[in-house]
Amino acid sequence: MRIVIPEFMDEVAVASLRRGFDVRHDAGLVERRSDLLAALEAADGLIVRNRTQVDAALLAVAPRLKVVGRLGVGLDNIDLAACQARRIEVIPAVGANALAVAEYVIGAALVLLRGAYFASEAVASGEWPRTALGTGRELAGKTLGVVGFGSIGQLVGRLAGALGMTVIGFDAQIPASAELWAEQHATPHRFDDLLRDADVVSLHVPLTPATRHLIDAEKLELMKPEAILINSARGGVVDEAALAAALKAGKLAGAALDVFETEPLPAGSPLVGCPGLILTPHIAGVTRESNVRVSTMIADKVAAALDAQRAVS
Repeated sequence: MRIVIPEFMDEVAVASLRRGFDVRHDAGLVERRSDLLAALEAADGLIVRNRTQVDAALLAVAPRLKVVGRLGVGLDNIDLAACQARRIEVIPAVGANALAVAEYVIGAALVLLRGAYFASEAVASGEWPRTALGTGRELAGKTLGVVGFGSIGQLVGRLAGALGMTVIGFDAQIPASAELWAEQHATPHRFDDLLRDADVVSLHVPLTPATRHLIDAEKLELMKPEAILINSARGGVVDEAALAAALKAGKLAGAALDVFETEPLPAGSPLVGCPGLILTPHIAGVTRESNVRVSTMIADKVAAALDAQRAVS
């Protein structure tokens, strides 16, 4: 059986797959669509991150494909309906990168609230902006609003609570009466009320028709002028033009975006040059440690799924 891996994956996990399967691992294959499609003609398994588009065209050239492993949790790059129609099992790495994402959120919140970590160039050039930077804020005592209270959102809340934040949350799938809120030491809020009350808003929702531009100009107007917004979930959940306008008008104190509607960020994006904005290249869930966890989990699960297929064939 053959497995194709067109994006980066921990080499130890790849080596474990090679012991039982014919594996082609080429982290640059995602950039060469025609080569990728050719490689899939005889593939039984495919392991991807977020850049490989597992769409109808790809599935059409992979008649033997039985399993798609996802090195992450977002599935918007995979045509789930088409996979289901073909009885192709889709396996995400649920939970394996949660800590990396949660630490990213807390780190971004600390940096943006304090506001002192953008002064390296000025200090190195002999300036001493101590007075200007003396108005930074502490995380403790602030309110964190978590939008999407799944496993990652809950972990963000626990880390924030340990640092002295009050945690409020909104999740359309979790009723306010659910015991989970009390168990996680969080208070459920209506979405608009969360935006009004939170000092830090962190997004943890998938990209669906219902969540596209969930944060738009109208919702940004509800937020405190000194609040910050962090999106480590999916590009498209935030209206980037509206966010840029809010930052430039001083209606929002800062934001951190790890995901974008178009990746890489295109030239001429309204986000370029915005004050108080941290941009990172879809890396919140990727650390050395999380890469090992994610890769090991998916290698084991894809191997087990293909072994089960082999046993019945």
